[in-house]
Amino acid sequence: MTDSLRELTDACVHCGFCLPSCPTYQLTGEEAHSPRGRIHLLRQMLDGEATPDDIVAPIDTCLGCLACVPACPSGVQYEQIIEAGREVVVDARPIRDRVARKALFQVLPYPRRLSASTLPLRVVPALAKVDPLFEAASDLAPTRGEHPPARQLPRRIPARGPRRAVVGLLTGCAQSVFFRHVSAATARVLAMEGCDVAVPRGQGCCGALSMHAGHAGQARRLARRVVAAFTRAGVDIVITDVAGCGSAMKGYARLLADDPKWAGAAARLADKVRDVSEFLVELGPEAERDALPMTVAYHDACHLAHGQGIKAEPRKLLGGIPDLRVVDLADGGRCCGSAGTYNLTQPDTAAELGERKAHAIMATGASVVAAGNPGCLLQIEASLRTLGSPIRVRHTIEFVDASLRGVRL
Repeated sequence: MTDSLRELTDACVHCGFCLPSCPTYQLTGEEAHSPRGRIHLLRQMLDGEATPDDIVAPIDTCLGCLACVPACPSGVQYEQIIEAGREVVVDARPIRDRVARKALFQVLPYPRRLSASTLPLRVVPALAKVDPLFEAASDLAPTRGEHPPARQLPRRIPARGPRRAVVGLLTGCAQSVFFRHVSAATARVLAMEGCDVAVPRGQGCCGALSMHAGHAGQARRLARRVVAAFTRAGVDIVITDVAGCGSAMKGYARLLADDPKWAGAAARLADKVRDVSEFLVELGPEAERDALPMTVAYHDACHLAHGQGIKAEPRKLLGGIPDLRVVDLADGGRCCGSAGTYNLTQPDTAAELGERKAHAIMATGASVVAAGNPGCLLQIEASLRTLGSPIRVRHTIEFVDASLRGVRL
């Protein structure tokens, strides 16, 4: 890792173009909490002038939002740098922090464990006070009763009308626990647009949360399982409605490049991955859409806008719905503070970013906000709730689903 990390950090010329784009630098004004500052500290560690203990705080405060990537004129691959940095500091944190994070990653990527873990926090709220991480998890838990319980999707959902494509749908980990209704909406939209939809059993978590937190070994294990499940399914395209998952899966070729058994299959799968908004715009609309007379504020999920470069497609998808008006936020696309597990491990900074995002949404006058990532939905909903705002939060695909079915959202 040392040689590759040195090569990656060498690309940074410390020009400072990343500074205005970095949310943590904007909050603190501290060089160590900027992309170039973190790169400089990692380089000092590689040169023996710093230790992993010295760089834990700057690395941990990074959101991994990747807003610095499009701002960089030198093409620095910051995503790879920060992932490597997080691997370096995994064992440098205080013991209590290591234990809490280890427990977290024995739960989050596993849907059954995650579903079971939400019960104690609901039944005995005092448990949330044991550790700040669990208190943050309790605060972020979605409100109950707003969405009707969705059943597990069948293994195959046939296209309505002439078949235009055969696609596979990732149902993931947190998505399958908290946002199963979004997966159901995605499957309905794909079927109504002429797609046979396969939902492979045994797919599990894609590894995104682990990859972004520096747990590369766990990420690879989870990725192999996903690659195997979708390879067996024999689909043309793999669809995800989670920005973080899509970004991670499109990087499978790099993640499994050193695994001779899986490298080829991982690269082939990565080439098939599409965000649902990206795919539907590529496919083109055929099913008739009913009007949805409403104003919707659109939030750019970081791993969709910066990680995958997908900004126009969700807006085009929403813009194709009659009488639906889409408005952008005036915050420059800043991160909402969700950032994978960031709102659990850095709750104070995440809450400040969430409050800023909520105010930006409220300033639009919209009655509902759309986003393409469940972590963003949880974070924004909690932030709006804290401010007493009645603005509703929905996944982008839910608007298309409501329009195609002719129902109110």
